[in-house]
Parts: sequence; C-alpha cells; structure tokens
Amino acid sequence: MKILSIETSCDETAVSLVEASGDFPSATYQIRGNALFSQVDIHREYGGVFPALAKREHAATLVPMTIKALKDADNLEESAQKVSTETKAKIKKLLEREPGLAEKVLDFTEQHSNPEIDLIAVTAGPGLEPALWVGVNFAKALGILWNTPVVGVNHMEGHVLASVFSGEKLADVQFPALSLLISGGHTELIKISDWQHYEKIGQTRDDAVGEAFDKVARLLGLPYPGGPEISRLAQEFRNNYLNNDLNHYLNNYIKLPRPMLESGDLDFSFSGLKTAVRYAVEGKDLSEKEKQAIACEFENAAAEVLLKKTEQAVNEHDIKSLILGGGVSANQYLRQTFTDFFQTEYPEVTLYLPDPKLSTDNSVMIALAGHARAKSALLPATAISEIVASGNRSLAEE
Repeated sequence: MKILSIETSCDETAVSLVEASGDFPSATYQIRGNALFSQVDIHREYGGVFPALAKREHAATLVPMTIKALKDADNLEESAQKVSTETKAKIKKLLEREPGLAEKVLDFTEQHSNPEIDLIAVTAGPGLEPALWVGVNFAKALGILWNTPVVGVNHMEGHVLASVFSGEKLADVQFPALSLLISGGHTELIKISDWQHYEKIGQTRDDAVGEAFDKVARLLGLPYPGGPEISRLAQEFRNNYLNNDLNHYLNNYIKLPRPMLESGDLDFSFSGLKTAVRYAVEGKDLSEKEKQAIACEFENAAAEVLLKKTEQAVNEHDIKSLILGGGVSANQYLRQTFTDFFQTEYPEVTLYLPDPKLSTDNSVMIALAGHARAKSALLPATAISEIVASGNRSLAEE
C-alpha cells in the first residue's frame, strides 16, 4: 500500500510517500519520499506561531512539497490531462478559503498523470484549526482528482507510532503500555491497552510543558523556538559545574517549585513554574550566567515532575512499555534522565524514544497512523463531509 501523508497541524508543512507491505502493526515500511517546509523563521519575529500566517504558508507550500515527495519516490510523471468543468468547480468550492490553492492544485493535476497512490492520510487534529483545515481540504481535493480514499488521523497517535518506529518496522510493544506525550500543546499520560485502545489517565491543567519552555525562553529574552534555547543554556551551566555540586551552585542563583509533585494524581501544572521564573527575573538585568542557571533549574524542575508522574503511572497501571512522544521528547536532558532512571529502577519496563528527526511534527508519522486507520478510509465523495478538522481532537476518543 502506497500512502501519501499530509501534516499541517502547526508550523510545519510536510508531505511523505510511505510504502507499507503487510498489515498493521506487523508491516514493513519504506519511506519513498519525504518533504518538509519549516515556518520557524517566519514566526520567529512574533515569538510564537501566528495562526493566520501558518495557514497562508501551508496553502503556498503544499503543492511544492507534494511534488517533491512524489519526485523523490519516482512516482510523478509529466502528462497533460483534462479536468472536467464539474470537477474544477468542486475543487474551487472545496478550497475557496485557501486563496490560490485551488489554482495550484488544478495546474499540478493537469500537468501530471495521476500517481500510484492507494491511500491519502492527513492530520485532522489536534492542532491549530485554521492550519488543519488547509491540509484536510487539500487531501480531499487530491482524493477527488485521483479517486483515492482519504483518512483523517490523530496527530498524537502519529507521535506514539513514530516513537516505536525503527525506520522499517514498528516495535513489538508489550501491553499495557504508557505514552507520555509532551509538546507545545500537550502534556498527557495515555494508557494503551492495545493499538487503537487509548485511555487518558493524566494531563496538564494549564500550560503544556512545551508551552512553558517557550514562555520561559521569552522571559529570558531568547529567540523562538524557545525549547532548544533553554536546553542549550541549561547544558552550558551543567558543563561549567560538571565536577562540582551542581545543586549547590544552582541554589545560589534560584530555586523553583515542582508543581503538583505530591498531588497524588497523574495531572500536571506548568503555569506556576513559568510564573515563578517571571517573579525571579522581573526588573533584573540578567547576566549570561544567571540565564544559564535559571534555564538549568527550570529544565530540572520540568523533568523531575514529568519523571515522578510517569513513575507513578507505571506503578499504578502495571505498565510494561513506556513510550515518550511529541516535540519535547527531543530534549536531550529529558531523554537521558528517563533512560538512566528506567534502566536502573525499572529494567523490566521497555522505554521507547523517537528518532530525534521524527520527534517533531512530520508526515512519516501521519503515514503510520494512516496505515493503522486504513480501514476507516473514505472515498472522496464521502470524505467531503465526514472528515473534519478538530483543534481539540483527543486521542482517548479514537
């Protein structure tokens, strides 16, 4: 099965062509084509993602990214073909809210023969809803033009699957499994009794951990995206005191709270941690060393809370496999902290971490989720009304 996958949930425009041989979850996968356009530079001056700009850039880059992915896969052939007046009208109506996209799609279609695609998978949520709709409607348009089934998938399920993906196969995960999903929009613990059987057992009550990283970065005057900048400063501080008592030096600068560490439940809160940083830096002209210390203590606090809650969930639910997923799972300190702790304290629990290239938003993970949900795919005539974008789509409701 050849799967064209489309991801537009936030500020990455990504399109892949992945070939699956066999049935989920035992299939072998080959990434035939993979294209990604990052909008980071566009949004940097705003200190975060500006939804209207994200929507515009998705509309501008989806066709070029699709062409690149198909060319990489050697699955694109130039050939003039005629699109009927009726179909043109349908495509223009479908894409009327995405200025210029209908024309790009129709030009592309009329200049190329239909590629060999068995399934189109597209992120339908969660994410920025205006951005999601661009990808969803683009997928529907291709489905109509190519007469190819379309399936809308959950972005977070993609992250889970990417974390257990070796590049060719999915790991033989032992259940029950636990996934800690951490990103700019999510901090949640998902119990997985089997593939496609998800239960949310913990979540943030306010800011997601990735959001807190970005907000603290802004307080320290660091550029967007803030997470990597915080990690860079934190590591510089640790390197400076590698052979000394790190906590002793940290306490000379700042001590931050560990929110809800002893709450007894599996929920998180990061708003208070961010506020504590704001109080600590307000009205001060921070030195580079002070910024490093604050970044280090913030990263320590966030990691400690995430680890403690995850350990609690592992014990309460007799977890056999632990899966870290989402953009924040690329954080090297967090990865090392979880690896060291679970190898030492819970060697019987298998820890899965995503390849760093697949930890942030990408379309390969959407292909994996699309293959998992292939039986739910709809032909274009049905998909027009049935597949909808939902900014708050929950994995626990899949």
